[in-house]
Amino acid sequence: MVMNRLTGAARVVPHARFWLLLASLAALVLACGQGGSRPAGGDAAAPAPRKLTFMAGFKPQANLPFVGAYVAQEKGFFKELGVDVDIRHAQSGEHLQLLLAGEVQVATANAANVVQRVADGLPLVAIALVGQKSEQGFAVGANSGIGSVRDWAGKRLGYKGTVPVEFLAIAKANGLDPAKVDQVKVGFDPRVLSEKQVDILAVFVSNEPGQLQRIGYPVKVFDPSDYDIPALGLTYIASRDGIAKDREAIERFLRGALRGIEYASTHVEEALDIVMKYAPQEDRDQQRYMLTTELARAMSDSVASHGYGWQTLDQWRALTDALVEFGAVTKPVDPAQTFTTEFLERIYAKRN
Repeated sequence: MVMNRLTGAARVVPHARFWLLLASLAALVLACGQGGSRPAGGDAAAPAPRKLTFMAGFKPQANLPFVGAYVAQEKGFFKELGVDVDIRHAQSGEHLQLLLAGEVQVATANAANVVQRVADGLPLVAIALVGQKSEQGFAVGANSGIGSVRDWAGKRLGYKGTVPVEFLAIAKANGLDPAKVDQVKVGFDPRVLSEKQVDILAVFVSNEPGQLQRIGYPVKVFDPSDYDIPALGLTYIASRDGIAKDREAIERFLRGALRGIEYASTHVEEALDIVMKYAPQEDRDQQRYMLTTELARAMSDSVASHGYGWQTLDQWRALTDALVEFGAVTKPVDPAQTFTTEFLERIYAKRN
């Protein structure tokens, strides 16, 4: 499959298609008027308060699902909806265990990780798909002479934990034998690319390219979505037991968090002010890069039609099939069991 484009790391502002989709989404909100159809809608009377713990899957930063919760908390959306949210952050991946133990009601996870855990028999379910595209990309030096995936042959690829499924998929899409690429495990410092220890670096699209840009090393990013690879990004997740125990609290949280994302999309600097309250040690410019990149990757035609977080069986089936094809999932899994639109359908009912 021929590559459509490369994503330049110096590009902080989302591309034109993002703004067109965002304008479409905003028009839907305006068309709905004040009838409670946006994510924060509900009964006029203040609902009886519920308590809920949300645990983000990483440290405080501008990952979009985190931002949705931060903004909803600071702007009073959660309070308005009658849900008292305790926002926490995972330190070492403990959020899934705490979710299953009932100590946390909502967390975040990459969509591929959700499929893998469901295949393992864990009763997890994605309640909203925030990242409509994969978090994963592959960065090369802008002046490296690497202009296509086929140019990766004979080069060295650095990856963090395990070789990303997206690497195998992007290689297949371009007729590249993965064995022709030297694959080496590296740490989390992206300077392994700028220091020429590797030629290609597996990156989070909204993170390392911005870091490299800040140290004066321009990169090009090969984006799996440019090759129609059906990888997906971050989700809000809950346990099936947790939903059965208090689905009202979870719905109120999700309604508020999605409204927070919607608000952040049109108030980026204010949203960054809020992010910096939770992550005062982080660089604001890097957080802006992360937020604007993830806002762009949260958009799709179905999101423009329905709202942030929308998800479909076709998306999850395609992802599951790809994970099985490339060996990331080895047990049978029904893609319909990996997600639910129960809450999204109610949240966006009047919009659609």
